[in-house]
Amino acid sequence: MSVQAPTAVVMVRPHSFSPNLETAADNAFQSTDGRTAPEIAAAAVVEFDAAVARLESAGVKVHVFNQLADQDTPDCVFPNNWFSTHAGGHVAIYPMFAASRQRERRWDIIEALKSTYRVQDVIDYSGLEEDGLALEGTGAMVLDHVARVAYTAQSNRADPVILERFCTNFNFEPMAFRAKDKSGSAVYHTNVMMTVATGFALVCLDMIEDSERRTEVVRRLQESGRDVIALSHEQIAGFAGNALELRGRGGLVLALSARAEQSLTREQKSGIGQSASLLPIAIPTIEMAGGSVRCMLAGIHLSLR
Repeated sequence: MSVQAPTAVVMVRPHSFSPNLETAADNAFQSTDGRTAPEIAAAAVVEFDAAVARLESAGVKVHVFNQLADQDTPDCVFPNNWFSTHAGGHVAIYPMFAASRQRERRWDIIEALKSTYRVQDVIDYSGLEEDGLALEGTGAMVLDHVARVAYTAQSNRADPVILERFCTNFNFEPMAFRAKDKSGSAVYHTNVMMTVATGFALVCLDMIEDSERRTEVVRRLQESGRDVIALSHEQIAGFAGNALELRGRGGLVLALSARAEQSLTREQKSGIGQSASLLPIAIPTIEMAGGSVRCMLAGIHLSLR
């Protein structure tokens, strides 16, 4: 058993996927190509269904929900940003920065989880959107469920006040830092530059501006018994930091995109392989929206009823 790696995830199948123009201003990972909007949407559905099949073949339970037909939610394929689940039956609902992303919250998904898993309480922070505040879930925070640390790159999607409230309510210690990409832009979500697994952590240390804070992040990860695998700026651009460790029927697996897996060196793959098997998933169209495999997966840390 691994406290860090869930055995089940929630995924949302998009019927009208597209890169979100509203969030492009601070998401440097977004891209476009020459395909039409219907072609992109159709390709995303194919990639999504293949991703579900890949995860299920590894023994991961996938709860699939369809995008609501009457809602304009181009980023709904990334549900990890609006809710998270926690051992002991706790659920958090988060405030989102962009209006289009605020529409992604779905109480029918939470109610469906309640019918399968033990949910003791739901703490809803979304009302803080009225004050212009946001904390975009496990995109904004990379959670160490073992050492109880919330690693957080400071941005307009990770308000420090809500971060403190979350950490108090869910028993995490906030570990915030400033992080920038090679062009000097602030990292919009921590989970594009960092992954914390059971036996290792992937992180682009060069993105953390303050050297003392960088050293502190490494120290905390190593104190929790993890090997720190440093990623380059180029690997982050290939979504190598956007991965999620899961527990399948054969043990621990690291779900990441095929593009991310290809960017890793032989030495890095060997380090990961000491405790988890790589599970690459091809999602080139979905990655155009600026998120990758980890963003598509809302891990379930709840006990079955």
